[in-house]
Amino acid sequence: MPKLIRCGDPDACAAEAAAVLARPGSVALVPTETVYGLVARVGDEAAYARIFELKQRSPAKVLGWFVGDWRTLGTYGVKLAGLPERLAARYFPGPLTIIAPLEGGGTLGFRSPDHPFLRALLKLTGPLYQTSANLSGRPDPRDAASALAELTGSPDIAVDAGPLSPDARSSTIVDATGSTPKILRQGQLVVDLTL
Repeated sequence: MPKLIRCGDPDACAAEAAAVLARPGSVALVPTETVYGLVARVGDEAAYARIFELKQRSPAKVLGWFVGDWRTLGTYGVKLAGLPERLAARYFPGPLTIIAPLEGGGTLGFRSPDHPFLRALLKLTGPLYQTSANLSGRPDPRDAASALAELTGSPDIAVDAGPLSPDARSSTIVDATGSTPKILRQGQLVVDLTL
């Protein structure tokens, strides 16, 4: 079983979760403003692999990133100029995932969440790999207990901030790799595509 913390004070919970995530291979179950999700430090490949095992996700599907300050993504090779930058400036923090091109090819999906615990956590950890905490193809979990019951194994720490709003939905995903934005998944946020 994971270490379970009930989150009243976002800063205190973030400090505890960050200490666990600093250990190589560690994965955390966390609340977001949309669903409960799994996170691990960017660059921790053992933790990255564990996330795929926990939710039985195909390795062909890459994980997105949570970021506190999206403007720092250029240092990771993300091409922000143009549409990604305009979308991020308008809608972050919030329930929008932006797919942006990478230097040298490929893409990265990133999101700046609008949840007090996650914002505090990202200040301590830097970018985090992220995905919803459900088995692939199953409904998104709205509380920590449901999320833990879905997984095949246990994360190292589970942060319980109570049940999410019944109206909470997954983030909207926008492909911003070209000159025109394309909605790949309509979620909680309605995006103005005339940017």
